[in-house]
Amino acid sequence: MELSRISGSLPITPGQKTGSTSQAGSAQNLGNTFKTALEGLSAAENNADTLMERLATGEDVEIHEVMIAMEEADVGFRVAIAVRDKLIESYQEIMRIQV
Repeated sequence: MELSRISGSLPITPGQKTGSTSQAGSAQNLGNTFKTALEGLSAAENNADTLMERLATGEDVEIHEVMIAMEEADVGFRVAIAVRDKLIESYQEIMRIQV
């Protein structure tokens, strides 16, 4: 499993003031981060599906490779669900704040 660093998670560069970061730029950066993460999840699921199909058709595929790919996709999916749940929980908490 290849681990990749989430690039651009901090919109602040050395010497930059925190107030100078635009909200639109931050939102776009966050959107790109989520898009990249979901594309990686989709690729992991497609890889697992392809390996399962190859194993089912009798091609020469190691069973441990199929199981590892399936577990990678499962863990990625569970993480995505956990992030979604936390985002929804945060949104609901913000909406409960009285102004």
